[in-house]
Amino acid sequence: MSFEISPVFSVPFAQDMLPDAAALNPQLRALILSREAEGARYANPNPSLQQQPGVFESDFNLFAWPDACIQQLRQFCWSMLGRTIADLNGYSAEEMKRLQIFSHTWFHVTRNGGFTINHTHPMASWSGVYCVDPGTTPADRPDSGVLRFHNPHHYSNYFLDAGNARLRAPYHHGTWNVRFQAGQLVLFPSWLQHEVMPFFGDDERITIAFNCWFGMKNG
Repeated sequence: MSFEISPVFSVPFAQDMLPDAAALNPQLRALILSREAEGARYANPNPSLQQQPGVFESDFNLFAWPDACIQQLRQFCWSMLGRTIADLNGYSAEEMKRLQIFSHTWFHVTRNGGFTINHTHPMASWSGVYCVDPGTTPADRPDSGVLRFHNPHHYSNYFLDAGNARLRAPYHHGTWNVRFQAGQLVLFPSWLQHEVMPFFGDDERITIAFNCWFGMKNG
């Protein structure tokens, strides 16, 4: 065997852009802000994370809303999620027809100073975040509102010296940031630790998130 370096324990991520996001996102934004304005009617009554000032979290049935813009986004998200699962698991077209999806879906509206603490999503296999509006990024706050993922190799930086201090990606010890663009969808394993850094824009950062778990119908 010749010399090689392999990423033995890797974390799969999937990303894509909604083709007609410029047309759909203003509809999503208007709908979400109108529902946020109704307060408790659409707010999550039992949030699993401590809610921070400046963050509004909806209840978990967003993709059940009949509004056309929501259903168009749902179709895009489930299509990309199905494509990711089929590729990574090697499922055939017939197996994909038998796949059952279960989910929680919600939106976040984040304003100046709002953030989400580091967390995972237990009892789900895949999670996703779609960006409706990333909000403005102040020039002196480049990490404003970024979605930050933490390296799951928790022991990798216990001993650092000149032999491993500058490892290149994907072997590095640090974090991985997503600076969202409007229309961007990110899919990731639900067990991966992540957080949203404090947002310092003077407008709104609007995202839609989901957790999914699956079953397989008998053939």
